[in-house]
Amino acid sequence: MATITIPTQIEVRGGQVHNLKNIDVDIPLNKFVAISGLSGSGKSSLAMGILYAEGSRRYLEALSTYTRRRISQNKRSQVQEVRHIPSAIALRQRPTVPSERSTVGSMSETFNTVRLIFSRLGSVVCPNGHRLAPSLKIAQVMDLAGDKMGVLTCPTCGVSFMAKGAEDFAFNSGGACPECQGTGKIRTLDESKLIGDDSLTLDQGVVASWHLPGRNFMPTVAATIGVRTDVPYRELTAAEQQIVLHGEKKQYAVDFHTSTGRVFHTDKTLYENAYDAVYDSLKTVKSERAIAQVNQFFHFETCPTCHGSRLNPELLNQLVGGLNIAEVADLTLGALQQWETTTKQELPGNMTNLAAILFKDLSDNVRPLLELGLDYLTLSRSGNTLSTGELQRIQLAKTLRTETTGVLYVLDEPSIGLHPDNIQGLLQIFRQLIAQGNSLVVVDHEVDIVAAADWVVEIGPGSGDAGGQIIAQGTPAALTKDPQSLIGPFIAGKANIFHAKVAPVVTQPQWTQLKIGDYFNLHDINVALPDHQITAVTGFSGAGKTSLILNSLLPAIKARAAKQRLPQQVTDLTTDLRHVVSVDATPIGKNTRSTLATYTTIMDNLRRLFASQPAAKAKHYGIAYFSYNNKQGACPDCGGQGTITLDIQYLPDMDEVCPTCQGARFNQAVQQIKWQGYSIVDLLALSVKEALPIFAKVPKIHRQLVLLQEIGLDYLHLGESTPSLSGGEAQRLKLVNHLNQKQPDTVFVFDEPSVGLHPLDVQVLLGVLNQLKAKGATIVIITHDLDLMANADYLIDLGPKGGEQGGQVMAAGRPAELVQEPTSLTLQYLSQHWQKFNAHSPK
Repeated sequence: MATITIPTQIEVRGGQVHNLKNIDVDIPLNKFVAISGLSGSGKSSLAMGILYAEGSRRYLEALSTYTRRRISQNKRSQVQEVRHIPSAIALRQRPTVPSERSTVGSMSETFNTVRLIFSRLGSVVCPNGHRLAPSLKIAQVMDLAGDKMGVLTCPTCGVSFMAKGAEDFAFNSGGACPECQGTGKIRTLDESKLIGDDSLTLDQGVVASWHLPGRNFMPTVAATIGVRTDVPYRELTAAEQQIVLHGEKKQYAVDFHTSTGRVFHTDKTLYENAYDAVYDSLKTVKSERAIAQVNQFFHFETCPTCHGSRLNPELLNQLVGGLNIAEVADLTLGALQQWETTTKQELPGNMTNLAAILFKDLSDNVRPLLELGLDYLTLSRSGNTLSTGELQRIQLAKTLRTETTGVLYVLDEPSIGLHPDNIQGLLQIFRQLIAQGNSLVVVDHEVDIVAAADWVVEIGPGSGDAGGQIIAQGTPAALTKDPQSLIGPFIAGKANIFHAKVAPVVTQPQWTQLKIGDYFNLHDINVALPDHQITAVTGFSGAGKTSLILNSLLPAIKARAAKQRLPQQVTDLTTDLRHVVSVDATPIGKNTRSTLATYTTIMDNLRRLFASQPAAKAKHYGIAYFSYNNKQGACPDCGGQGTITLDIQYLPDMDEVCPTCQGARFNQAVQQIKWQGYSIVDLLALSVKEALPIFAKVPKIHRQLVLLQEIGLDYLHLGESTPSLSGGEAQRLKLVNHLNQKQPDTVFVFDEPSVGLHPLDVQVLLGVLNQLKAKGATIVIITHDLDLMANADYLIDLGPKGGEQGGQVMAAGRPAELVQEPTSLTLQYLSQHWQKFNAHSPK
């Protein structure tokens, strides 16, 4: 009988996804494998583009044709062969932001069990107000068939009534508050936002709500009715202002004058006053951007009927463990254990087994969330207020509960948003996955995570075209001795993590001071940040960093500069700063039409350059011809996409390079126009580094290329799609236009800027931050990255933990001084980090 050999590794042969250079690599099965490398080196191409794509696609191929037609499938990867790959599950770097109807309880599915507990273990109240103690009989009636299902009889007054089932407690269904329909908030129009600066005229756009899409012609209609549109709003008569604000919605005959002097006459132009413009827009908007535009005219208040619980108040008289369901939803995940204990003590003995089953399901749901450091979150916390790291950990916890075996888990940056103290909990989860018989591949730059792996695969040596090769692989200990390894020196503590500091442009210290009254878990907080320096704001997730900086400091500076009222929670602000630039890691652009060249000014200047060539002028080719987004320049077959998509019914859609333009996007006629021997297609195919000498004598383009090189993106191609950039690349690109001008009164705020960055990339980022600092900018970094903390000029740590245990200023000062006597968990980790790399610290 032949011996069966069980595979021990996934064999990848000839991987060519994106910039991968025909790589061959073996990934150990049933191990924790970390993939490391510089930003843009090809890590995600291997992890997501090959391992996950092939693992999930092959699993789906085992399903029926009927099923496959209804599932979004991964396309076949550019790889010669992948052998022994298990079915794959992926957790991506950027989870989808939940809607306003999502809560921590609904997203984690914990609230489903809570609803079931209330329907089976609850102390109910009859219509006449008599309370029935929890009993097995109440639990049993929910399982009866026909007319008897859910029917209870009050032993006191004899009235029959319907018990509440689990679905009755759902705020997204029958249990929704009738006032807010289960959102917990009501929308109130902020009348002060309808009219802007009343020294402006209607023609100058004083009516803010008429800036909403499709309403820019309202001043013309108002003029037809008899309102003067060239007079400051404050000087209009009461009757004229009445028409602007409350004029009757009806159709008028209007003459529209164009800029060329032509007149268009319409008999049925509908007039919408300033109020109607907002309410009518609200009924029709669909896109997130349009909804955000309309929402700026409203303020959202807690629903007065349900007080934010989202639930019909009639449900709140049913109790479990002395609490109603809204009170349980407001408990933190860490406090649910005490509620379980109290409930079990109050139940009759014959309900012990039922309670044990229901609460075990609850505990199984909550346990991974607690291990991932989310104990401070409440079940009622709105999903759209969570950070990226919190969303990803909830997603990871849901995956863990399935307790599968034989699955390949591919995780992209699971350490996002994690405090150093939470890393150990995450590693414990990883070990559980392996112990359950699964394989794990993690793309991450957190050195403690890479150091804890069983096996590490490093891709590089550089980024973009300079990457895509396997430069080192082995155990973490082996990599510390491998001269080719880039992560090895960081694991060993031998790298130099300290970046040379730049002197502030202002020698006399200046400070921005902020005072906050009550806002979430912040109570009477007073902080000061040094102007023209780099400040790191640190602390656990939920400690109050976002509330302090993004929701208080930034809007306060904007309001002060616009001479508007400070946010309600801000009691005082002292600052010389007037401008705010918020830089996050969200993708740039929504489709492949957005490229490096179009995001910067390079594409516009290229179009003008080519339109000025004699050959273009002879054919009357204006700048419109040199854009693949215009029909004059686009390839007629792919419409400027460069690819065509083939729908193969139950098989995955197939993307093919356009057979007409071969991926060039432009039509053949445009490609014939040359500048110094290059077509516009040739130039867009160049990397920034390759393009620099070519455009040495074209100042407008060369200046942009130099800036891109200075922020460490010289490996990107001019025609590279911006939505595909990593979070760190996107952040740096957003800064490119700020680096060539003085910024003495501007504060730049970075939210987790090290997302997707290798420790060496963090050094590049520090160089960019110092460039901004040299321009006079004030820089605030919200971060968990110890390298960034160590290099900051000033540090403010919030804590001691998250949620109700957070909101306090634990420390504030220079990092070099704070690490000498650490007063918080954050500073303890920073102190250890500082000592580990002390040999290279500045003397």
